[in-house]
Amino acid sequence: MDHEHLIDMANQIGAFFESMPDRDEALAGIADHIRRFWEPRMRRALLAALDDPSGEGAQRAAPVVRDAIAAHRASLVPAVASA
Repeated sequence: MDHEHLIDMANQIGAFFESMPDRDEALAGIADHIRRFWEPRMRRALLAALDDPSGEGAQRAAPVVRDAIAAHRASLVPAVASA
């Protein structure tokens, strides 16, 4: 999965919600949008890109996106399917 494209998409979502006057509401909105509309493998790939110390993911992501992920990470981690 193209991590750069995922980060660009997350940044677009972040740009929309960043205009909200309440920052906490904006961060929750970003996380909620990603949780509801991105499939689990997209969320896993985004989180991996942001966590990769050798990659540019964390630097490429907008500060509002990084803050949203940090504040709401638990809700973005896909549940593991049981066999």
